[in-house]
This record gives sequence, C-alpha cells and structure tokens, in this order.
Amino acid sequence: MFGYVVIDKPEMKIRDYYQYKGYYCGLCHRLREEYGVRGQMALTYDMTFAVILLTSLYEEETALTTRRCLVHPVKKIPVLRNSMTDYGADMNVLLAYYHFVDDWQDEKSLPGLTGVHLFHRKARELETKYPRQAGAFKRQLRALRALEQRKIQDVDAAAGCFGRLMEELFVFRQDEWEERLRRMGFYLGKFIYILDAFEDLPKDVKKGLYNPLQKIWESDNRPEAFSKSCQRMLEMMISECSSAFEQLPCLREADILRNILYSGVWVKYRKLINDKRTDGGIYDNQSI
Repeated sequence: MFGYVVIDKPEMKIRDYYQYKGYYCGLCHRLREEYGVRGQMALTYDMTFAVILLTSLYEEETALTTRRCLVHPVKKIPVLRNSMTDYGADMNVLLAYYHFVDDWQDEKSLPGLTGVHLFHRKARELETKYPRQAGAFKRQLRALRALEQRKIQDVDAAAGCFGRLMEELFVFRQDEWEERLRRMGFYLGKFIYILDAFEDLPKDVKKGLYNPLQKIWESDNRPEAFSKSCQRMLEMMISECSSAFEQLPCLREADILRNILYSGVWVKYRKLINDKRTDGGIYDNQSI
C-alpha cells in the first residue's frame, strides 16, 4: 500500500533532485546498517517523504557523507542522515513486519510467513521503543482487517483506518506541531489508501476480492464517471493534507516537499489513466 508518495522528477530542480536522493540513500544505508538486507526490503519513498518533512520541521542537523553500495559500486554518492533518518528506518521495519503478519493471516502466503520470521525479533524491540506508534498501528490494522473480512463497502471508514495509522507515524513527538502533523498524516493516509484501492480494483473485481470502491464502480457503471468520482475524493484528501502542511514552518527542503504534495502524489494516478488500462472497463482516458 506504499509507493505513491513520490517526486515528480521532470518538475523538480536538479539540485532538489539530488538532495532528495541523498535523503533516500541515507534511509537505505541506515536500514542496511541496522537491519541488514532484510531492512532494505522495507525501504519506501513514502517514508523518505516523512524523513524530509520532519527534518525540515525540526530543523535537524544533517550529516553529509559519500558512500558506495551495490546499486552504486563504482562512484561514491551523497548520503544525508540525521535522527529522523533513524526514526524513518524504524517505522519502515515496523510497518513491514505488520504487513507480513497481515499477508500470513489473510492469505497464508509463504512470503508473509518468511517476513514474519525475519522481522519478528526486531519488531518486538521496536514495539517497546515506540509503544504509542506500535499500538496505533496494530489497532488500525485490526480495524481495517475487520472491515475487509465483513466486506464493508465504506470507503471513508476503510481509508480512515489507514489515515489514523499514518497520522501516528507523522507525530515524531507530542508537541505544539502534533495537531497539524496528525491532520496532515491522516489525510495523506486516506489518499494513499484510496489510490491503492483505485489501482487494485480491476484485479480485485476479476478475482472477487474485497475493494471498498467496488460499490461506487457498480453505482456509476461508467469508466468516466467512476474515475471522476475517485479523482474528486483524492483531490479532497490531498487538499486537506496540503493545507495542514502549509501551516507548518517548513522552510528547509520546502521545494522538495511541495513537489511531492502538489505533483508527485499524482504520478501514479496519471500513469493509470494515461496508460489506458481497460481491465474490467474501469479506467477512462482522462488525466490530471
């Protein structure tokens, strides 16, 4: 359900792009050092956004180094790291573990079981280190699973579970910025969940799997009407998220953050529409 909070590279300055890559590589290296190759499996662009946001908000002192890795074995690349990088790496691993648990419980999948065994010990340590976040993650994922098992066709309820998970992740510490960070994380989480459901709908319809957008699709019964309904929901979610962001004193890396919030989050949606995917006749050829 992750991988939607990305940059829009063509709309980004070259300097900002390499700065973003520095944070991304910093998170990757931190995951490798602390959790090994299994940790790198958890790396997401979405968590890179959280690292940059919290770095900007709290004006974290960031160390710049150069490193080689398997992806860049010849030339050293810039790597940016700070305490928010450590936090992002921990959250990456904790969420990856819960994702594997869900896969095993819901589908009895072998990759899910493997992931549970790989991350079990580290996840228990992180639950002790971050009891507030871990408790919220488990509560919301249980609530979401209950909706899925009962096949409740309520997009707002399902997306709200993931929104409340994300809002807890965004609250690095409970201080004067907590309310705005919660609002931002909540609506970004709902955006991610709805877009994920939008992408998965053709496959879910074919396989008879749960998808909270199916009722809307059956009601509209026309690709153009359905796409516009989903687009309106997505616009509402990201508008609320962006509004909360603009109330935060984020000056450092502000151009990167705005690139992601105002353009990058739409990259996947535009691709779905412009690729003219017609599985089940669900998408039309409009674009944002």
